[in-house]
Amino acid sequence: MTTGYDTKLGLYIAGEWLDGTGRDTRDVLNPATGAGQAALPLANAADLDRALEATQRGFIAWRATSPEKRAAILTRTAQLLRERGDHIARIATLEQGKIQAEAKGEVAFAAALLDFHAAEAQRIYGRVLPRPSGTRSMVLHQPVGPVAAFCAWNFPIMNVVRKIAPALAAGCSIIIKPSEETAGSAVEVLRCFQDAGLPGDVAQCVFGVPDMVSRQLLASPITRKLSFTGSVPVGKALMKLAADTMMRTTMELGGHGPVLVFDDCDLEKTLDTLVAHKFRNAGQVCVAPTRFQVQDGIYDRFAAGFAERTRSLKVGDGMDSASQMGPMANARRPDAIAELVGDATSHGAKLLAGGDYGGAGGFFFQPTVLSDVPLSARAMNEEPFGPVALLSRFETDEDAIVEANRLPFGLAAYCFTENGRRQNMLGDAIEAGMIAINNVRLSYPDSPFGGVKDSGHGSEDGPEGVAAHLITKAVHIS
Repeated sequence: MTTGYDTKLGLYIAGEWLDGTGRDTRDVLNPATGAGQAALPLANAADLDRALEATQRGFIAWRATSPEKRAAILTRTAQLLRERGDHIARIATLEQGKIQAEAKGEVAFAAALLDFHAAEAQRIYGRVLPRPSGTRSMVLHQPVGPVAAFCAWNFPIMNVVRKIAPALAAGCSIIIKPSEETAGSAVEVLRCFQDAGLPGDVAQCVFGVPDMVSRQLLASPITRKLSFTGSVPVGKALMKLAADTMMRTTMELGGHGPVLVFDDCDLEKTLDTLVAHKFRNAGQVCVAPTRFQVQDGIYDRFAAGFAERTRSLKVGDGMDSASQMGPMANARRPDAIAELVGDATSHGAKLLAGGDYGGAGGFFFQPTVLSDVPLSARAMNEEPFGPVALLSRFETDEDAIVEANRLPFGLAAYCFTENGRRQNMLGDAIEAGMIAINNVRLSYPDSPFGGVKDSGHGSEDGPEGVAAHLITKAVHIS
């Protein structure tokens, strides 16, 4: 099987693939080696104007397309994703770094999202209100209009599908700007939509200088909804741009996932679960467990077991089947993690595992465990977004909840306890959009995905994700 980066990069506008002729380009790198693999064309202002014109035409046609036909195209796209899964997963690993098992799992989840939204396209209901004879009042849900969607690089297959699928199910057209660092994955997903029969004006895919692209797309009166996945500062800047035209927004921003581990948990099972989940995708996951708050009675055993399991992880090229964690996605991330680790240890945190770069070549950083991390450490207040676990102690339930809710983030939280009364209490008390108790899975096609506070607003996935692309209209007829 070839391990080459065998995809042709381009912009997809009005049903046409555009190459780098007459456009600026940037290299897509392999994070395992740091080497360039391909040149990505970047959209200019004229390209973006053309994409806006196409998406306006696409919206007019697509909103009039039957739900059954929308569903058929989404279903066929899912089939193509599965058929091309090995190829697409290979591209994702070569440009983002994650191990092949994770990349293939991402393809599978993206296909499941498409299947769910295919069915949901046929379940957009309104209602008729009771009125006196001769009057009829109806509530209709209609597509909001063309969508501008911006994706993060950490899940380069799933993030693209997560944006496109609900928009198409609702009857919207879309312009998507995936990360330039992981362009090949997005290109391969768009080819699946194209080959499934999606009209070329309905979905556009552009790459470019992020500030220029976002300003031009969001300033246009054509764009009626913004959907963004990324950092809190960038999300807030985009919301300010979106406010000028009062467009709808769905914002899936950063997190700093608290993990509450109580002394009545199944300790060995909890450790096995958490270590594997913490270092998934080298910790570059918005819902990653990050602040491990462990009750005093088991803290020392938890810290020792966590560190032991972490030290046994094999780090290497994601294309190597023996690797359990790949490199970080770009050259910026290892340096950022090294700074946070150094700051934490300077404030008194104890280094139990890792703590250094992963050797020559590529963007590697060792899976790292820090214990007794004080609140004054930067890592306890800023999203690390990398392979570092922060351990601290607590005594009472109240102490744990206060710390879980201390930060302005509110995306994901995890709790491990066998006490049913405590489980219900934690589900109510913790300020997060998603909470997992005695497990770590938060993402399902039929379940809403999103956060509160600085972690954003609105939901993706589930019926709520489609609803976010609909307006509500009341019609009264006499």
